[in-house]
Amino acid sequence: MATPLIDLHDIRKVYGGIDTPEVHVLKGVSLSIHAGEFVAIVGASGSGKSTLMNILGCLDRPTSGRYLFAGEDVARLDCDELAWLRREAFGFVFQGYHLIPSASAQENVEMPAIYAGMPAAERHARAAALLDRLGLAERTANRPHQLSGGQQQRVSIARALMNGGHIILADEPTGALDSHSGAEVMTLLDELASQGHVVILITHDREVAARAKRIIEVRDGEVISDTANGAPASSDNPKALQAIDLRQRLNEGSEARGAWKGELVDAVHAAWRVMWINRFRTALTLLGIVIGVASVVVMLAVGEGSKRQVMAEMGAFGSNIIYLSGMSPRPRAPLGIVTLSDVAALSTLPQVKMIMPINGAEIGVRFGNEDHTMYTGGNGIDFSAIFNWPVVQGSFFSQADEDAAAAVAVIGKKVREKVLKNVPNPIGQYILLENVPFRVVGVLAEKGASSGDSDSDTRIVVPYSSASVRLFGTHNPEYVVIAAADASKVNQTEKAIEQLMLKLHHGKRDFEITNNAAMIQAEAKTRNTLSLMLGSIAAISLLVGGIGVMNIMLMTVRERTREIGIRMATGARQRDILRQFLTEALMLSVVGGAAGIGLAFIVGAVLYLCDVAVAFSLVAVLGAFGCALVTGVIFGFMPARKAARLDPVTALTSE
Repeated sequence: MATPLIDLHDIRKVYGGIDTPEVHVLKGVSLSIHAGEFVAIVGASGSGKSTLMNILGCLDRPTSGRYLFAGEDVARLDCDELAWLRREAFGFVFQGYHLIPSASAQENVEMPAIYAGMPAAERHARAAALLDRLGLAERTANRPHQLSGGQQQRVSIARALMNGGHIILADEPTGALDSHSGAEVMTLLDELASQGHVVILITHDREVAARAKRIIEVRDGEVISDTANGAPASSDNPKALQAIDLRQRLNEGSEARGAWKGELVDAVHAAWRVMWINRFRTALTLLGIVIGVASVVVMLAVGEGSKRQVMAEMGAFGSNIIYLSGMSPRPRAPLGIVTLSDVAALSTLPQVKMIMPINGAEIGVRFGNEDHTMYTGGNGIDFSAIFNWPVVQGSFFSQADEDAAAAVAVIGKKVREKVLKNVPNPIGQYILLENVPFRVVGVLAEKGASSGDSDSDTRIVVPYSSASVRLFGTHNPEYVVIAAADASKVNQTEKAIEQLMLKLHHGKRDFEITNNAAMIQAEAKTRNTLSLMLGSIAAISLLVGGIGVMNIMLMTVRERTREIGIRMATGARQRDILRQFLTEALMLSVVGGAAGIGLAFIVGAVLYLCDVAVAFSLVAVLGAFGCALVTGVIFGFMPARKAARLDPVTALTSE
């Protein structure tokens, strides 16, 4: 005799225990079902027939006894292998239809094939063919609430057949139907039995049971009669799939290769569908993420914009500038002198971009009746480039002026306001510097003061040669200004200058090197700290948004518990359910993150129009978006894991 597809030995099922009374639902059921049989299991409500069906369909495990499927002990199969059996061997037809409300008839039918890894085109074609075969070709896009009871039951039969449906488990398939629809469903089951499917019909209606070739009666958890008299015959239907074939397929492996692609697409569609159906609730949930992402991006943009603005202002005073001057190596020792030959030698260093000697002092400045004391410095033609200090009126002096020691001067803004305040155009006017007439050729842009230094706008700039010959009588510079080639490597440039100066001065440290980098770096650090603080405060909104995601996902799991049971009954593994709900949490975060970034750009544009310095950083935008995704996954994991760990039977029977 051929190996039975289903072979039960003394199956018992007990509920309760420990703190609750034990309820013995099945009390030693033993039976065998062969390929091609049409079996009806009959019994009154509470007799245990539905529990028996759940055990037969691997939705539930027996408390004791042996269940052999195609000769394999089901107790030895892990969760994935049991899911394979539900997906590939069984097809469930429930009294309550158990269709996913938000999915169309076509999508409900395709579900088992998604978890089986069937390609999308083949899946669509097969589902459409099954619905056409069952008279629902015009109803493929309809949702369950748009179908009659008989039509919904036919959809569930098509779903049961999607992956082959070698064993059809029909639990009261006509219980919720009128007589006409019930007759149609029974005709379909007859046809399936004649085509070689094993049909196991669970019913309390003896007229319905009479359609089967074999009737097993269950009462109080025990088999009290079996028309096969304990010796069920194997079907001679050549279309019937024998136990050896199913066992071979089971042993080949239960992994559905490539299934994750279809599952991911299905999960995205399902997530979007649920979000759209509950769009008001979804919008309220997304509000936390949207505000959180927008706050983080805007706060960081404001912080970065403020930092850049300050750094630009500070840069006007020379973020890469190094000052070199003479110094007494010890008390009462003569002051060290930095010579022009030192300047020439330093200009050869690769770390030095530009170098300029300055010879200056506070001297008297006169024009007409105006008489002031102002700093006047002899400088080279690189003055504007080194100090980032352009001329806004007239022009700077030329190399020819430097070579000729021309008596020309470029004045600061406040020199123009104080000394030449009554002159409409200062260009071409002569001012007296220590009683030496100098022609004004340009006016510098306003610069201001840095950290309490004297006001830079009261400065007068003349050629270095002119200052040396006409004003101060010395060719040695008061100090030297050096522009480092790389503003981020000012300290390394200092060390190179120091080493060369020690060599030029025969090891004597009679010079001093200073720079503004420390001040600028401290300012930048302060701004970074401020940006970090603003971003941290804004990140709290993201945390609130994540809690919102967890809340809505927990509600979703509760609302869709039956859907979870349906997916498990059609072959979904635990990790499939976990992926499903994690994808939904991720979808919420993606939509919320994208909306948050859009809102941030809108707010940033408004701030920009209000003259607030903002600077959006790609890193900040991507970081905030990434944090939203991570937050969604973290807070969505617990509800997803809860969904994945639900018991299939409990999920299916939930309200």
